[in-house]
Amino acid sequence: MRIGMLGPLELRADDGTPVEVGGARLRAALIVLALSPGQVVPMARLVDGVWGERPPAGAVNAVQALVSRLRRALPSVPIESHPAGYFLDVEPDTVDVVRFERLAAAGRSTAAGDPAGGARILREALALWRGPALVDVAGADFFAAPVARLSELRLSVLEDRVEADLRALSLDGTGAALVVELTSLVAEHPLRERLAGALMRALCAAGRRAEALAVYERARRALAETLGADPSPELSALHTAILRGEVAAAPRAPVAARAAGAAASAPGDAVRTNLRVPLTGLVGRRHDLKRVGDLLDGHRLATLTGPGGSGKTRLAGEAARAFLGRRPGGVWLVELAPVREAAEVPRAVLAALRIGEQAWGGPIPEGDPADRLVAALRTRDLLLVLDNCEHLADAVAALADRLLGECPELRILATSREPLGLTGEALWPVEPLALPPEGAGAAEAMTYPAVRLLAERARAANPGFEVNEGTAAAVVRICRALDGMPLAIELAAARLRTMTAERLAERLGDRFRLLTGGSRVALARHRTLRAVVDWSWDLLSDEERALLRRLAVFSGGATPEAAERVCTDEGATAEAAGQVCPDGGATAEVAERVRADGGVVIGRAVGEAGSGERVLALLFGLADKSLLVVSDDEGPRFGMLETIREYALERLREAGELERVRRAHAAWFAAFAEAADPELRRAGQ
Repeated sequence: MRIGMLGPLELRADDGTPVEVGGARLRAALIVLALSPGQVVPMARLVDGVWGERPPAGAVNAVQALVSRLRRALPSVPIESHPAGYFLDVEPDTVDVVRFERLAAAGRSTAAGDPAGGARILREALALWRGPALVDVAGADFFAAPVARLSELRLSVLEDRVEADLRALSLDGTGAALVVELTSLVAEHPLRERLAGALMRALCAAGRRAEALAVYERARRALAETLGADPSPELSALHTAILRGEVAAAPRAPVAARAAGAAASAPGDAVRTNLRVPLTGLVGRRHDLKRVGDLLDGHRLATLTGPGGSGKTRLAGEAARAFLGRRPGGVWLVELAPVREAAEVPRAVLAALRIGEQAWGGPIPEGDPADRLVAALRTRDLLLVLDNCEHLADAVAALADRLLGECPELRILATSREPLGLTGEALWPVEPLALPPEGAGAAEAMTYPAVRLLAERARAANPGFEVNEGTAAAVVRICRALDGMPLAIELAAARLRTMTAERLAERLGDRFRLLTGGSRVALARHRTLRAVVDWSWDLLSDEERALLRRLAVFSGGATPEAAERVCTDEGATAEAAGQVCPDGGATAEVAERVRADGGVVIGRAVGEAGSGERVLALLFGLADKSLLVVSDDEGPRFGMLETIREYALERLREAGELERVRRAHAAWFAAFAEAADPELRRAGQ
């Protein structure tokens, strides 16, 4: 059994099967024991960890009963008794906290003589983290100390790993990836001087001395404004050394090595990328960056999926940037958003790769653009980023399938609101940013990436803005109302230039009129929140639109059965009118009336098979298009992000269906309650 606490509590059997632990007190007791595996945990410590300042009257008996329940729930986890308390009789290394600390110590020791080897071990240690430490119990006072210790140790290990990477810096592309990572880390932790110093050295190694000096100035200003302090002597000494030219760029490879590298790349292609340099730091995506990098290492096609505004394009760009120097043919971005016709997809790729403007090592045939692409890329080792594929998914899938089949060294990273659907495609869902709990204070809120993003972008628009105890409640409400979606948060942050956080939070009920005015150079569909959702809506079929807008009457999501009975034309009309057959279908008269009224028929009349299957297929199709969120605790349940739900409700009103569907919704749940009520007093309860 392996126990994970660096993130949500996770138990896995030796074969990898997850083991569930229900109940907050059971989980708290297990965490207290697992923090000291193999060591006796006193009874008083267990009481404090589980009940805090409100222990039960018979605390000892309560602990004994709780441990008994824990043993029944986890028969494979040996919990042994001791006169002073209890202890978890497991190998310490089966607990990720212990394993992390062991690897951290080993990595530091190894890095002293072997920086590259030490960095590998430290990466292994950091990979154990799946989220904030002890997140299940982080709000309890008892766990404040271990949470703070582990969080600080994580940052310290990250700094150690960066230092090891800096000492091992070479021309293999590590330097470029390190600058990107450090830029994001310094933005997230502006007061960590060690990270600022590492970024300054990495920039100097890349020959970017002026930018290194700018990093120092930002760090100095942050320390002065936040703490009223000056930079440490170490950081000041590094700044002075850079000014004097004593921190040199990384040495260039020998001429022969450079010639060999040039031979491997396209002649005339000195800059082997068209990726733009980002103007802002990437917030809260370190885990995503690592996982996307791992996917590209192990698969030739990886697709980032997620709803509009979730940050797929930005994440793809940062993940691809880490491959500069690792792919001799370079990294190339193809922006497909402006492309309207399927036949134009290969031409867009040709244009992005600049084929025809430079020599690609052999004759490129005229004629069919796909043939020209295959001829140009057949022997190339490069990464192709295909951005915004959803409106051309079939054409992109066909081209990607051909290119990957005929160009063995090619790798593709795609972004789309739905998968391309190719065999061998690795998917990474780009989730909204993690959200703070309701009522979180300023310090706790700033540990969540959604709040950090809002704070950073708001300060850019309004230098006087800060997240403090006076603004924290409103900031948390804003981030939660916007589902942690990066684009929506950035649009909201721009509004904080002219209104207070409290006023903005109050007006988010009218979010589609309020959140406008994005970047002038952004795609049109990324300039307003409404345009983001409009783009997805326009790509749906009539059936999908009808189902999506009707699902908005469910505030907490719907099962397939509920969706069929409330959201189909026949089901909704029959449910509201009380004309439902025993098998759940509408009467033939109702179905005929709906069709005669010109409704979008996604249900069935009696005798028409397959309604349930059709609704389920549509539900999963909408989930694939990132418009529904699927949970599967006791069978599939389909819900929406609040922004999507607000949009769908508007569409439901426009269609004139709101009252009819609401009546069907009320009738369905009334019938559900009537059916459930007698069972509460029977064995079926």
